[in-house]
Amino acid sequence: MPISRRRFAAGALAGLAGYLPGRLQALRSRPKLFVFLIAEQFRQLYLDRAGSLLGSGGFHELMTKGAYYPNCRLAASGFTATGLATLATGAYPSLHGIVADQWYDRGTHALTTARAEMLQATTLADEAARAGHSRIFCLGLDEGTTSLLAGRSRAQVYWMDNQGQFNTRGNAPEWLAAENGLQPIEQLHDKKWAAVGAGSDLPPLRTLTYDPKRPEEFFSLYQSSPYCQDAQFELLRALLTAEKAGQGESLDFVFVSLGSMALLGYETGSSSPLSPLMDQMAVHLDRQIQTTLELLNKTPGRNNYNLIFAAAHGAPPEPDPAMRSQLAISGETVARAIGKALSDRVDKGVKNAYVDKYVYPFLYLRLETLLKQNAPVRGARKLAGEAALRLPGVAGYYTADGDCSHTGEWRRRFENSFHELRSGDVMLSYEPEAVEDFNAGRGVSYGSLYNYDTRVPLILYGPQFGKKLIERSIETVDLAPTMARAAAIGAPSSATGEVLAEAFAEGEEERAK
Repeated sequence: MPISRRRFAAGALAGLAGYLPGRLQALRSRPKLFVFLIAEQFRQLYLDRAGSLLGSGGFHELMTKGAYYPNCRLAASGFTATGLATLATGAYPSLHGIVADQWYDRGTHALTTARAEMLQATTLADEAARAGHSRIFCLGLDEGTTSLLAGRSRAQVYWMDNQGQFNTRGNAPEWLAAENGLQPIEQLHDKKWAAVGAGSDLPPLRTLTYDPKRPEEFFSLYQSSPYCQDAQFELLRALLTAEKAGQGESLDFVFVSLGSMALLGYETGSSSPLSPLMDQMAVHLDRQIQTTLELLNKTPGRNNYNLIFAAAHGAPPEPDPAMRSQLAISGETVARAIGKALSDRVDKGVKNAYVDKYVYPFLYLRLETLLKQNAPVRGARKLAGEAALRLPGVAGYYTADGDCSHTGEWRRRFENSFHELRSGDVMLSYEPEAVEDFNAGRGVSYGSLYNYDTRVPLILYGPQFGKKLIERSIETVDLAPTMARAAAIGAPSSATGEVLAEAFAEGEEERAK
């Protein structure tokens, strides 16, 4: 029996009459403020080590009254830009395109630095902006890295300049100048960094030494200290107050990219003779989270916000000085050895003709030169990977053709990390705890596929989420689709993660499935 448009519309409206009230009530139960605290570097190990040093109102509050996942995995290389882009898009580098903090551009023959315009997938912020009636704020230390969280949305992005002042795009709000004037970093010249709770008779962990002839050294010490981390939280709280976040008609998203622990990690790794510094950074972070929760519980109110704690990646331990010569890999040595192996096989006597650039972990070959020699490109790529495997410290490879030294989960991590246009011809993996050889024989590098670089905690806290410890392994790509469902907005364009239905409080869980 045919149905007229009028009868169809009447029937549809009748159905909606029974559906809309409940649906609208569910939407109203969602808070208007989502706060994302994203540590650029933070291992689950730090929470395990902190133990009794944690206060009752910071991480302990989040872990016991939120949905706490101690085993969240980045199933790809653990670079800062890569991890942030993965959290923002719900996709891995093979799809979003941010394969490292920087990579080689064959077209320009120069290094390209990760930034928002290089993303090849939309972010959670993009989808919030597309949904309308939203405000988006992104805070960080570096403009380019922070912009990855904003994507192409017209978010208000804040970052720190080399004078310790926070800047923003366009016209700065009046409150920003006042905030910048409260605690100039000049007050921290020669500041002694003491352990939390340490007596005055104990020596400091570090001194932020200032030399007017080398101010950049002080600034480096400052940015990798808890005082810079404190400044980011002070900016966050000033923004929440001045912008009346979560108190208006809009849906507000505030993303904070916490960079100080990542900067400190380059020097100390996650465990070393200097590891008390990293543990103390975690304790300072705990105190700042508690202070921020106290503010949020007053305004906009305890049940009027969600707060998410996540991390872009972890960190390797710093190599033992006695073992450093074996664990520090020289990129130049890798490139030369591969170049020689190709020359010996393709055209004996021609040196360095076939390697264009090696930027850890990606090798870029001179494909035109190979083709002129009638050398099969796939064979050359595989030969390059096998030559690298013969070098001390190299543990695996993956080529643009899909040839791989590993199978199973490790192959999957390679595949997730590799972008067909930006990752060159071969991706290498070093042995566990091996690092790039740089920085005058000290420090570590990020970007490996190992668990110390890729296992991080994830905590979802707020009225929409249950109070539960969930030990199953999840992945960082799961955050964006889960938060999109919570906020009733579209998932990012290329998101491959799952909605973490079990994280939702009773009543929300069924709707999330």
